[in-house]
Amino acid sequence: MMTRVIAVVLTYNRKELLHQCLEAIQAQTRPCDDIIVINNASTDGTLEMLNNASLSDIKIYTLRENKGAAGGFNLGFRVAYDNGADHVWMMDDDVVPEPTALEALLDADALLEEKRTPRSYLISMAYSEAGRLTNLPFLSERHKTRWPQYLEHGLVAVGSSTFVSILVPRRILEAYGLPIAEMFIWGEDAEFTLRITREAPGYLVGDSKVAHLRAGTGGISILPETNPSRITYYSHFVRNNIFLARKYKTRRRLASVLWFNLMLVLKLLHRKEPGKARIVLKGMLQSLCFYPRAEPVHATYDDTCIELSVTAPNDVRSARPASRNADEKLVLVNHSSSS
Repeated sequence: MMTRVIAVVLTYNRKELLHQCLEAIQAQTRPCDDIIVINNASTDGTLEMLNNASLSDIKIYTLRENKGAAGGFNLGFRVAYDNGADHVWMMDDDVVPEPTALEALLDADALLEEKRTPRSYLISMAYSEAGRLTNLPFLSERHKTRWPQYLEHGLVAVGSSTFVSILVPRRILEAYGLPIAEMFIWGEDAEFTLRITREAPGYLVGDSKVAHLRAGTGGISILPETNPSRITYYSHFVRNNIFLARKYKTRRRLASVLWFNLMLVLKLLHRKEPGKARIVLKGMLQSLCFYPRAEPVHATYDDTCIELSVTAPNDVRSARPASRNADEKLVLVNHSSSS
């Protein structure tokens, strides 16, 4: 039986990058069985671009308000599952896969299946525009003895990872649920991959390569940040880091994270940046009562704040409305559990 693979791309106000990403997905040597775009309330003409570009048979789920990366990924995995995916191939809009990227992921999965090796996900090697490795996953701490097991095949057992070209099996979503929408931005990918690798590691696949066009040159830090709208998001970063340390790390590591953020507040005050200091403190205070839970993939939820459309086949340049049927649900993160 043929494995049904659905590619999902999360996008927000980067229509040019999105177009490159989708063209690369449609050029795969192993074609996807469906392509879904989660349009996270873009305001730059993303929907118009999709409706008028020569990109056929793409399902577009447009949110009426920005649910953050966490809400977008939550929805993406959910709708791919409801559309019958055996594997969900997830990525951001600034990822451009090489033509054999998906084929290499599936070949690796087949090899591990043949050898009866448990795995939670597979992920591609990501490179920046300058050709540097980026978004490297961490070696699996729970499965340290496994990481060199398949080096001869170009596979490495890993734990925490990003969503830059990650292939997640349906059974994993059924067993562990979805990314946590309440995290909103930063850390939802780390939490999800740490959660699903408790029993079996993921695998980094050396033969599967993607370009990450907007890969950062360093870690996330409020210190050099100058974008006012982005600065406000750092309270989520602080809160989510403390949540991750409390859930997955030792008490010593949690104490270290708390101490780091306290020192960061003092440093920002010394630099005469009280606004940034307040944002860090806000994140620390929010973490005191931040105990979100993962939703099951088949849980009921609200679908009223998204619109579904499908780009027409055969290079027709106008969108046609999409009708719902028993196999294709319109779904959205429940408002009571999203930020």
